[in-house]
Amino acid sequence: MKRLHVHVGVADLDQSIRFYSALFGAGPTMAKPDYAKWMLEDPSVNFAISANNAHKGIEHLGIQVDDQVELAEVYSRLEAAGRPRVEEGCTTCCYAKSEKSWVADPDGVLWETFHTTGSSTVYGRSIDLVAGAETDACCGKVAA
Repeated sequence: MKRLHVHVGVADLDQSIRFYSALFGAGPTMAKPDYAKWMLEDPSVNFAISANNAHKGIEHLGIQVDDQVELAEVYSRLEAAGRPRVEEGCTTCCYAKSEKSWVADPDGVLWETFHTTGSSTVYGRSIDLVAGAETDACCGKVAA
């Protein structure tokens, strides 16, 4: 099963947790001091918020898959879309271990495609693909 992923940067995590919990009719499935995530079935979405990134609002969208076969299928679709795909590979980000790639749509909206393989006790680090250096932030530092 593929699931839409939406990651939103927020100014006040507690206030946003209250808002989104009311909107979704459920509390987060994961809550950390700087991050919260809802794994919803109706609608089928992995919705995350974080307070540690400078950007507020939608940081990126994504497609989360359940296995390597689906990941290969989504990667194939990205190739057919004709946009350059940036392979991040196995990484730790948003308290999860994943294999992922990134692509930007024609207007620069970042899309993450990923398969989560486990959880992590740390938020994670990522590679700033523009500067080519590791950074303390994950997700939002990736540029296409």
